[in-house]
Amino acid sequence: MIIYLILYFCTRISNNFGTMISRVTLLGLFCFFILISCNHDELTDNDKVLKNLITDRSRYILPDETDYKSIPQSPVNPLTKEKIELGKLLFFEPAFANEAKREDLKFTYTCSSCHVPDAGFRPGRMQGIADGGVGFGIQGESRFKYPYYPNDSIDAQGARPLVTLNVAYVENTMWNGSFGSDGPNATTANVWGLYDPSTARNNQRLGALEGQNIEGLIVHRMNYTKELITNAGYKEMFDKAFPDMPEDERYSRKGASFALSAYLRQNLTNKAPFQDWLKGNNEGMSEQQKRGAVLFFGKAGCNGCHFEKNLGSMRFEALGVDDLYEHGGLKTGPSDRRNMGRGGFTGKTEDMFKFRTPQLYNLGDSGPYFHGGSIETLEGVVRYFNNGKKQNSRVSDSQLSSFIKPLGLSEDEVKDLTEFIANGLRDRHLNRYVPTRVLSGMCFPNNDPGSKFDMKCN
Repeated sequence: MIIYLILYFCTRISNNFGTMISRVTLLGLFCFFILISCNHDELTDNDKVLKNLITDRSRYILPDETDYKSIPQSPVNPLTKEKIELGKLLFFEPAFANEAKREDLKFTYTCSSCHVPDAGFRPGRMQGIADGGVGFGIQGESRFKYPYYPNDSIDAQGARPLVTLNVAYVENTMWNGSFGSDGPNATTANVWGLYDPSTARNNQRLGALEGQNIEGLIVHRMNYTKELITNAGYKEMFDKAFPDMPEDERYSRKGASFALSAYLRQNLTNKAPFQDWLKGNNEGMSEQQKRGAVLFFGKAGCNGCHFEKNLGSMRFEALGVDDLYEHGGLKTGPSDRRNMGRGGFTGKTEDMFKFRTPQLYNLGDSGPYFHGGSIETLEGVVRYFNNGKKQNSRVSDSQLSSFIKPLGLSEDEVKDLTEFIANGLRDRHLNRYVPTRVLSGMCFPNNDPGSKFDMKCN
């Protein structure tokens, strides 16, 4: 609009002069100077420094969620619109939560019980609870254990649930990287199924997400049969998504997993301010966010581990943080193998207490943080790294990551770095990945009476 008005007035002025030459000359000079003076995309000092730190912006640019060819995917489960649309509904559908331990809690939970979109696709509380949980609140923060469920029967895992965003860029899933046959797991076939029977799924070489999600549907007590799929109204969608898959696989956890995995692979945070800046809009981030980004890629050295497109990586580091049982986690304790991190999967001493480097987008939507939920706020995480002192005495200094050392950030720098991670990396439009309704017509993410009351869903 501004450029349009400038050109309009330039044209009006030029029409007051006699000759074509003078018109063109004056028009050109006048518009040139005005356009320069109205340039709102000039580089600031922070832009210049950040561009020197990030010489190849394309390295961090996430593709559009509809650009299927540019999204990493499993060769045996190529992305299609039909699979993604089906997976988008299944992720929020309570109709398949049919193996709950109690009859009165069947059909009351979903994948999104623990991966809440408004909480950045994580639970809005320390620990996710699917079967055995009731209530919701606003972001899942008010979900609690159903009083009549024994602690050892609820579906609650011994580590803080990871964000299900940008997972297309994760070669080996889970905190310990135990799922997937490629990447760092290419040399671990000897332990597939050894310490955790579910990791034997890697032998099928389906893809990290696809294999994990089959096992996840078992763990989270969700089942899919032709009868259940038909009764819930999804048979036609399964048929369109998997026309070439044998029926015994199509109408099963495998078909459901392939649809869910396709949906999750296209859940990309490509509308975050940092993404806008990477694509050439120098005003995409605030000056404070730019200062934080300069610290992230410079003085703080965060990109030493967070260097892939999703600002995560397949590096496994021992950060010396507490475990979930020390912060009130249910159905876990000192002997929980998840506390060992990568070492719990490989059995190697040198891998003990090392955890996969997670992606960083939308972390500001909900805390707490780390695998044990031991730090309440995102600023607390920045301060933890800045102080460079471990929490967990069980992690020996010889195991501790070289990144756990004082960073020397000032108070202002701590604030700037926190702002970049909390808001510069925040995609505010995650609801585009949420359906308006599911085919069963049930309430989601939870369908128990307490959740329905919290969500005002009848």
